[in-house]
Amino acid sequence: MAIILAGCQKAPAQQNNQSEPEHTKANDSEEPVPSLKTEAEEPMTTQEKEQFFQAVEIGNISEITSFIEDGADINSVDQEGRTAAMLATYNNDPETVKLLINNGADVNIQDNMKNNPFLYAGAEGYLEIVKLTINAGADPKLLNRFGGTALIPASEHGYVYVVKELLEQTDIDVNHVNDLGWTAILEAVVLGNGGKHQQDTLQLLITHGADVNIPDSNGVTPLQHAKKLGYKKISDILLDAGAN
Repeated sequence: MAIILAGCQKAPAQQNNQSEPEHTKANDSEEPVPSLKTEAEEPMTTQEKEQFFQAVEIGNISEITSFIEDGADINSVDQEGRTAAMLATYNNDPETVKLLINNGADVNIQDNMKNNPFLYAGAEGYLEIVKLTINAGADPKLLNRFGGTALIPASEHGYVYVVKELLEQTDIDVNHVNDLGWTAILEAVVLGNGGKHQQDTLQLLITHGADVNIPDSNGVTPLQHAKKLGYKKISDILLDAGAN
C-alpha cells in the first residue's frame, strides 16, 4: 500500500474537500453502534494479527467484525507502529474507522511517523474521519512530526470544512507555531494559491482568534508574504483584521 505522509506536503490530487458532500455530514440523530468486542481468551497469534490487519487494509467489514467478536486487540500495532484505525485512515475508509472506534480503537495512538487518525485525516482533508475521531476523543494538542497541529496542514491546503470542524468542535490552538516556524495563517497564505479556499480559511482562522501579526522564523509577517506574492484579496483580509 502506498502511503502518503501527512504534514506540509500537498494532499493527493484526488482528494478535494472544498465542498461538503452529503455522505460526509455528521448525523447527530444516529444511534451509537453497540460494541462487538469480547474478551480474548488468548492473545492473537502473529498469523491472526497479520490476517486482522490485512482485513482492515482491504476494508473487509465482515472479516474485521469476526476478528473483533473473537476478541482481537483493536489497538495492537504493526512494525511501523500503525494501529488498525491508522491503516483504515491511510486508506480514507471511514466505515472501517467507525467500526473500530465503536469497538475501542484509540485514535490518539501515533505511529512511527507520528501520524494518528486525527492528525492524518486533518492533513489530508478527510472530513468524515476527522468528525469520527473528534467524537472519539481525539486530542487536538498532539503534534505531527513537523511539530504542528492538525489545523496547520488543513489550513495550508484550504480544506475549509475541515478547518471549520477543527475550530468549532475542538479547543485546538489557532496560533500554534510548528517546528518550521509556521502558524496556520502563515501556511494558508504562503503555501496556498491565494484563491477562494485560502481566503475562506483565512477568514475562519481570524474569526476564531488567530493573530495575523505572528511572523515566520525570519521575521516576515503574513501580510508581507501576501503582498510579495501578489495576493490582493488575502492582503485585504489581513489588513481588515489589523495586520501590519
